[in-house]
Amino acid sequence: MNVELQALAANNTWHLTKLPPGKVAIGCRWVYRIKHKADGTVERYKARLVAQGYTQQEG
Repeated sequence: MNVELQALAANNTWHLTKLPPGKVAIGCRWVYRIKHKADGTVERYKARLVAQGYTQQEG
């Protein structure tokens, strides 16, 4: 997870700004996955940060 955060920061993935009046920031969560090789052994552990879509509104 720390490696993923460092990669996001190094790529300038986001910019911190103030929210407009009356708006609420959407949440996020970490999604974890274990990648396996063809023989079933663990190849690597993956983690990614995703937005919680149920709080988003079209507009």
